[in-house]
Amino acid sequence: MDLTRMVQIRSELQNAADSAALAAASAMASKGMSEEDAIQLAKKFLASQMANLYTGAELSAEEQAEMQKNMQDDTAVIANKTVKDGNAAFDVTVQAGYNLALNPMTQLLGWKTASLAASSSAKSTAETQNAISMYLVLDKSGSMAWRTDTINTAQSKCINWTAQNWGNSKTKATSPCYVTKIATLQVATESLMNQLKIVDPDSKFVRTAAVSYNGDVQPESDFAWGTSKALSYVKALDAEGSTASTKAVKLAYTTLVSQQEDQAHKAKNGQVPDKFILFMTDGDNNSSSDNTATLKWCDDAKKQNITVYTVAFMAPSGGKALLSACASSSKNYYDAQDADQLIAAFAKIGEEAAAAGTRLTN
Repeated sequence: MDLTRMVQIRSELQNAADSAALAAASAMASKGMSEEDAIQLAKKFLASQMANLYTGAELSAEEQAEMQKNMQDDTAVIANKTVKDGNAAFDVTVQAGYNLALNPMTQLLGWKTASLAASSSAKSTAETQNAISMYLVLDKSGSMAWRTDTINTAQSKCINWTAQNWGNSKTKATSPCYVTKIATLQVATESLMNQLKIVDPDSKFVRTAAVSYNGDVQPESDFAWGTSKALSYVKALDAEGSTASTKAVKLAYTTLVSQQEDQAHKAKNGQVPDKFILFMTDGDNNSSSDNTATLKWCDDAKKQNITVYTVAFMAPSGGKALLSACASSSKNYYDAQDADQLIAAFAKIGEEAAAAGTRLTN
C-alpha cells in the first residue's frame, strides 16, 4: 500500500515540479517577471498543486495553509535570465521534496515517513518562443456597433445602439454613453499585441495579419513583421452588414499553410513558426451552410497543427456552438460576456502564444 502511494505521490510531485518550472519560465519571458518573483511564483505554484495530496483525515483550513507553507519552504528554485546577441533566455530549475506519512503497519517496522524528491528545469528563450505567425479573423458585422455594459467615460452622451434600435434613424443620443463592441475589440487587440511585443520588441520573430468579415470577406492586412500593421487595420474597422465567416477563415488557413509564410521566417530567423488563428464573432452566421463550411476550414487548420483560438463576444448560442467546435480544444475557446472579459481573453491568448516555445529541459 505504501509503495503504491509513494509511486503515485512521486509522479504527482514530478508533474507539479514540471508545471511550476514551466509557469515561472513563461512568466519571466512573457510578463518580464524578475528572477525573485519567478522563484516565489514557482514555489507557490508547486505548493498549490500538491495541497490536496496527504494521508489521513480531512485537513482543516489552517492545516492546509501550514502544509502549503512547508511545501514552499522545502522547495528550492533557481531562476536566471541571460542575454546573448540581444536575445534573452530564461532558465528555471525546481527541486521539490515531500514527506509522505506511512501507514501504521509500516510504522511498526520503524519507518514513519518516506522522503520523496523531484527536480525539473525549463527554458524559455526569445528565439524559440517568438517564432510566431498569427492571423486574426474578426467579425465587423452591424451588431458590433451595439453597446456593451461598460460606460464610455470619454463621452457624456452618445447614440447607444442595441438590437432593438439598430438602424432606426430616429434614435437619439442618451446618457450615459456606453463603449461599443467594435471599440472593445480594438482595445482587446491592442492588449494581445502588447503581449507579443514584450517577447519580440525588434520584430524579428513575430508576424501578424488580420482580416475582417461581415456578409463577405473584407480586404485584409497581409502578414507583416511585428504587430503595428495588423493593429492599425483593426483600429480602422467599423461595424456594418450581416455575418458570413467562411471566406475569412479560409483566407487565414490558406495563408498560414503556404510555403511563403514558412520561407519568410526561415530567411529572417531560421525557424519554422508556431501558427495561430484567432477567430472571433459576436453573432450567428446568417446561413447554416456557412457554419458547416467554416468548421471544415477550422478542422483543416487543426490537422495542419495550426492552433485555433476562438472568442465568442456577447454571442448567441449558435455563434458559441460554432466557435466551441472550431477551437483546437476547450482551453482555446473563450466565452466573453462583457468588455472586460473580451480584453482579458485576448491578452491571455497573446500571453499563451508568446510562451508557446517554453519547454522542459530536464
